[in-house]
Amino acid sequence: MGRIVINKDRCKGCGICIEACPKGLIQISSDLNKYNNHYAQYIDNDNKCVGCQICAKSCPDIAICEVYR
Repeated sequence: MGRIVINKDRCKGCGICIEACPKGLIQISSDLNKYNNHYAQYIDNDNKCVGCQICAKSCPDIAICEVYR
């Protein structure tokens, strides 16, 4: 079981990581970060993440700062 950590203040909410995640575990938050952007948030209630790093590699802002396997 893996997991990721997203730095919400680095995220501009572009959605690239959402499209990249093969398990569909990332979504846009209804909350705003300090730059008034809706940021990506990791939701994995069923422990489906395998730590593949595809989301982190696709992020242009390096907002996904940690990936655990």
